[in-house]
Amino acid sequence: MSALLNKIKSGAKIIDVRTSEEFGEEHYPNAVNIPVEGIQSRIDEVGEKNSPVILYCASGARSAYAARLLKNSGFTDVVNAGGLYDMPEL
Repeated sequence: MSALLNKIKSGAKIIDVRTSEEFGEEHYPNAVNIPVEGIQSRIDEVGEKNSPVILYCASGARSAYAARLLKNSGFTDVVNAGGLYDMPEL
């Protein structure tokens, strides 16, 4: 089992940083939608700074940017999982 899947099964917060329209069309099970342009203003919704957070978007570019923002804000366990189709099957 992948390390990413282990984090998911252990309760990591999964955040889809795509637009709400993209999220509405399709998203990963149990993911929450916080579009990348709003992640700084909604950082309190991400959770504890030492809790695991998994980010994804369509290709990995927006989630890489969001991961940098979270790490710069003090989050210690942030994973950029890439695009939606890179996420592991449950």
